[in-house]
Amino acid sequence: MIVKRLNSSNAIEYRELRLEGLLNYPSAFGSSYEEEKESSNEVYENRLASEFITLGAFENGQLTGIVTLVKETKMKLKHRANIYAMYVRSVAHGKGIGKSLMIEAINRAKELDGIEQVYLSVNKDNVAARRLYLSMGFETFGIDKRSLKIEDTYYDEEHMVLFL
Repeated sequence: MIVKRLNSSNAIEYRELRLEGLLNYPSAFGSSYEEEKESSNEVYENRLASEFITLGAFENGQLTGIVTLVKETKMKLKHRANIYAMYVRSVAHGKGIGKSLMIEAINRAKELDGIEQVYLSVNKDNVAARRLYLSMGFETFGIDKRSLKIEDTYYDEEHMVLFL
C-alpha cells in the first residue's frame, strides 16, 4: 500500500471514491451524495489543486482510501488544522489503511508551520472510526447532539482533538 498526496490528475478516481462513501455511509459526512453527484470532475480537480492536503491510499494501483487535512487560515486559528472526509472502501477494512492515512495526515500536520492541534468530528455510533482516532491519541472534547439529520433520523457527532 502507498499513501500519497492527491492532485488534480486523481480527480476522477477521487470523485468516484468520495461519491461511494457518501452513498454507502451518509451519516459519516456533512455533505450528501445528492449534493455532490452533480459536481463535475473540474470541481474535484480544483479541490485537489487547492491548498488542502488530500491524501490517498493505493492498493495495487487502485485508490482505496482518502482523507483531507485543512489548515486554518484566520489569524487566531492558525495553530489548528482539521481532518475531513476520511473514507476507506469496505472491501479494504481491517487492512490498516485508515491508520496509515491518519498517520500520514498527522505527520503532514506536524510539518505545517505553527500547527499545534488537529481536530476532527466522527459519528458517535461509528465504533471502528472512534477506536482508530482514540488509538492515535485524539481526545473527545464534546458531543454535538442531533448534529446531522437524514430524513427523520438524527446522528450525534463526537468532536475530537489531538495536541501535537
